[in-house]
Amino acid sequence: MKTANVSYLEKAQKLDIEEQERLLSRMAGKLPKRLQKEKLTKHEAIAIQLELEDEQLQEWRSIMAELKAKSQKAQIKAAEKAAAQQEKLAKKLAAEQAKAAKKAAAEQLKLAKKTAAKKPVVKKAAVTKVSAKAMVAKPAVVNDVAKKTTN
Repeated sequence: MKTANVSYLEKAQKLDIEEQERLLSRMAGKLPKRLQKEKLTKHEAIAIQLELEDEQLQEWRSIMAELKAKSQKAQIKAAEKAAAQQEKLAKKLAAEQAKAAKKAAAEQLKLAKKTAAKKPVVKKAAVTKVSAKAMVAKPAVVNDVAKKTTN
């Protein structure tokens, strides 16, 4: 059976009565029986209990550290997966945009070829209607014009 460590014996002696009772109440296994049979003193039993609790605390801390490490690895893996998925979506979007741009360029080229194949439209110059009647100057008006020029 386990014996009390000197450092834990010193800690046990420094504890007040209430803390000693709390430690005694948490004892399990053979330790309480050894105390009852008076194979151990009260301070030795408390020292052994303190040592056991410290060991359990260290085990708990190591387990929690492992769990934390696993959790961090899982978070990193999830972040990498999300980044890869986002990159995949970005590539897909870029491919779709390139395809749409290529299609639009093909349509424009097709439209340009269609327009070039047609005959160019020539605008006709505005033609004024010419009267078929011959213009005859009236003699009175001509005389007026002649008088004005002679004066």
